Amino acid sequence: MFHELLWQQIFELDRQDTAQRAMCKYDLEADSYVITMLNSEYLVELEKRDIFRLQSASEKVKTGFIEQLCILSYLIKSSQLPPSKKLVQAESLPGGAFFFRGPHVLPTEKLEDAFGISPTLLYSAIEGLGAEKRDFGDASIELQVLKRVKFTFIVWAGDDEFSPRASILFDQTVSEQLPLDALLASVNLAVDAVIKSIS
Repeated sequence: MFHELLWQQIFELDRQDTAQRAMCKYDLEADSYVITMLNSEYLVELEKRDIFRLQSASEKVKTGFIEQLCILSYLIKSSQLPPSKKLVQAESLPGGAFFFRGPHVLPTEKLEDAFGISPTLLYSAIEGLGAEKRDFGDASIELQVLKRVKFTFIVWAGDDEFSPRASILFDQTVSEQLPLDALLASVNLAVDAVIKSIS
């Protein structure tokens, strides 16, 4: 079983309070949460200590390490603090300058490789992932990852003189909703989902 320590923390929390903070549903009879991440619904089964993505009303798919890290961390940490509506870079978050380096750098190169030649392909994520168009760079979207967590992806096209460039911005309060390791994990999931939307 993944994340034993996180599961232990989940069980110590009040169920209804957790659902309210995380803006998800709690089913008392089934002792489970239903939470939305990247426009998909996930079932958090507390008794089984497992999480499944709901493919349909009758089909569910077991999730992996990264998805479980993001969802469990969000259920534990999420706060009713309203967004500041001020976008910042990861390095500006508390502890971010030390965390987001080396093996923990944001996967902006993936966005550059996928969308640098044609940034408007980024808008393909709008329909499948419920993203919204923004007015930064040559193309940009705001992506709802979890109910209280949004990312802004920005891409600038490359040309003969400059290489493509991408940036990922966060609301200034995002570290009140996710710890930094889960934030990085959710960025990786989001980037992969956006790239998959053009395939």
